[in-house]
Amino acid sequence: MTHAILPTIALGLLAAFVLALLLARLKIPSIVGYLLAGILVGPHTPGFVGNSAAAGELAEVGVILLMFGVGLHFSLQDLRKVWKIAVPGALLQILVATLLGTWLATAWGWPFASGLVFGLSLSCASTVVLLKALDSRGLAKVPQGHIAIGWLLVEDIVCVVVLLLLPTLAAMQGVQGSAGSSLVTVGKLVLAALLKITLLATLMLFAGTRGVRWLLHEVLRHNSSELFNLAIVGISVGLAFLVSVLFNVSFALGAFLAGALVNGQPISHRILNNIQPLQDTFSVLFFVSVGMLFDPAVLLHHPVKVLAVLGIILCGKSLAAFLLMRLMRFGNRPALVVSAGLAQIGEFSFILASLAMSVGLLSPEGYQLIIAGSILSIALNPSLFAGATPAEA
Repeated sequence: MTHAILPTIALGLLAAFVLALLLARLKIPSIVGYLLAGILVGPHTPGFVGNSAAAGELAEVGVILLMFGVGLHFSLQDLRKVWKIAVPGALLQILVATLLGTWLATAWGWPFASGLVFGLSLSCASTVVLLKALDSRGLAKVPQGHIAIGWLLVEDIVCVVVLLLLPTLAAMQGVQGSAGSSLVTVGKLVLAALLKITLLATLMLFAGTRGVRWLLHEVLRHNSSELFNLAIVGISVGLAFLVSVLFNVSFALGAFLAGALVNGQPISHRILNNIQPLQDTFSVLFFVSVGMLFDPAVLLHHPVKVLAVLGIILCGKSLAAFLLMRLMRFGNRPALVVSAGLAQIGEFSFILASLAMSVGLLSPEGYQLIIAGSILSIALNPSLFAGATPAEA
């Protein structure tokens, strides 16, 4: 029996709290508890069955606030400090992970486009998990921490571009006709996508920045914390909606760009502090809703595929990052910190996989494998990170 939305929220949050508390004793990230809570109240396990559709709608709000927060943490200034390492390293590591995922998917008989999206989803580390791991071990302010964060920022940029291009890739898959007409159609789709990216970047950098600065200045004149908090939510949700409608992109992308805009404002730290409690609550709902969509049966029906996915995340990605750092003449310790910190996938992977499934580029099986890989990699990541950052960290 499927229940209404309020019991779903109540039991989902309660289960998330209890599981996160229990897993904290085992030094396992709370995100794993949230995902497991979703599995418990979801339709694929016995007992209470939450309203997945309603939870999914609430999760959209969670995605917006989560990605708005990721955008607030996005700093081109931080990236500028380590770009000579982070840019080539992250791009090559993404390439390696994507090629491994694509090869694996095509070996299973999937279409190439599905394999490509699958591989890209396995290349995106979780911003939330990495930042918490660095903070917990006091590495966020040291050189190797800066490199890991810069590396992650490059991954975020790549994910943003992929989110913009996914609808175009889906449309290209549906192009039929003679070779000449198909080539022209594909060319038009690619040109339209490039124009969309250019126009969006221009509006966000110039008109968007000035508009947000003026709006926040007006709000501050009233000296009202209530109005200030409402402005933050209004900006994040409103801009996400406008970007989604005007440019036919996901809410998540619009929210990320809105956060990146606000990040450049003088009061960005105050904004981050004020929105954090609301963001944390709705982020829990986001991860719970993702868990509700996960079918644990995939672990029994496709154990070899799950292990292969986990191998790419834990071994393929991290080994590529480690070797790239060593090739750039960094010592073992910085290379281990970066490689271990990136040996997981999270929110961007969910969003990419969800959008790809909605436009027909990824099968439900692929989505299930990505969620399984995320849950297992996030659960195992603290042990890997602890091994890479012993005592003196």
